[in-house]
Amino acid sequence: MKGIILAGGSGSRLAPSTDGINKHLLQVYDKPMIYYPLSVLMLGGIKEIMIISTPEETPRFRELLGDGSELGITLQYKDQREPKGIPQALTISEDFIGKDKVALMLADNIFYGQGFTTLLRNAIKNHSHATVFGYRVKDPERFGVVEFDHKQKVISLEEKPDEPRSDFAVTGLYLYDHRAVNIAKKLKPSDRGELEITDLNKEYLKWGQLDVELLGRGFAWMDAGTHESLFEASEFVKITQRQGFKIACLEEIAYYLGYISRDQLYERGKTMEKNDYGQYLMEIADRPHSQQYWDPDSIDQHPMLGLAGNE
Repeated sequence: MKGIILAGGSGSRLAPSTDGINKHLLQVYDKPMIYYPLSVLMLGGIKEIMIISTPEETPRFRELLGDGSELGITLQYKDQREPKGIPQALTISEDFIGKDKVALMLADNIFYGQGFTTLLRNAIKNHSHATVFGYRVKDPERFGVVEFDHKQKVISLEEKPDEPRSDFAVTGLYLYDHRAVNIAKKLKPSDRGELEITDLNKEYLKWGQLDVELLGRGFAWMDAGTHESLFEASEFVKITQRQGFKIACLEEIAYYLGYISRDQLYERGKTMEKNDYGQYLMEIADRPHSQQYWDPDSIDQHPMLGLAGNE
């Protein structure tokens, strides 16, 4: 499976902070926002990832993350010249996806919870056609809403309904087979003038090929797209990291998955040795008994990633 991170848009809800920078490069406590979705895809075992942004901002993401080799993965970049909705990310990435399955993630989404990596890897392993992730919210009328039966079979999807049929919102993480590209090509713009991801998901639902994975108690999902939610996300990360483990630490994840060596981890930390993030990486590399590689199928039991990496 390949991965796509959509990091485009104007970021108008975060103005004036985004007047000179893409919102997905803003800090969520101690690291850029883009680190969080990238960590999710890495923990899911996805090593080929495309980042989509505006022509003005793509070079900044490339400068920050490079080709991914420092993390033992492959990163590619594409421009979204005009924002026309989430499904556009699929058509932009058509050549990249090819005949593979794909995980599409919005770059302002943050996931955390013990067991999330296992849930995600199982969803990817058992994935057939299309899968969405549902999260219970207090205000479902603000989101796309998924309704399902007692067997967790999807019954309906609605975009920001006045009278929601459930209180489970559809998060910004989606799994698709390669047919999603052609489905996206055939979608018509909504009244907002954009292609809607809910309309794409409804096509799979029509065929009885849409699954839902529910994120229950103990999971956190945040959309850091407003000033308030960005602040709340930073506070959440700060509090959660009090145990001494970092969330969405890409180099740590790469190290424990065996993508990079102990020396590479240390050298990366050395470039930032004057701050807490760099010192954290160096400390991990210096631990005499730290285990470099961990079986991905039991990653949630990892003494470090089980707490620090399961965003």
